[in-house]
Amino acid sequence: MADPTPVAAIVLSGMNDVINSQGYTQAAFWNRIPIAVWILMAAIAVCSNMLFGYRSQKGKDLGKIALVLPFVVSIAFLLIADIDAPRYGLIHVGPQNLESLAKSLVR
Repeated sequence: MADPTPVAAIVLSGMNDVINSQGYTQAAFWNRIPIAVWILMAAIAVCSNMLFGYRSQKGKDLGKIALVLPFVVSIAFLLIADIDAPRYGLIHVGPQNLESLAKSLVR
């Protein structure tokens, strides 16, 4: 087929877009946060909470403010873990590229 028809060119372009979108989606599921990073974040959380507890033990009773650091750290971990799992969790990221491709193919 040295001279493709316009319909064949559009079909080929659409299939190329679908294959590219599938590759990007698969890469997003394969590229997760490594275990070493999770261990490092856990070590940072434990050390910061230990230092906070050591400071409050030295003389000042911080009361309700002592719950702020563990709360902030746990919220940060929750958001990081939630973004790492795109299908589940609080934050849902829709496949906008696939939806726009489907709309363009229907027209």
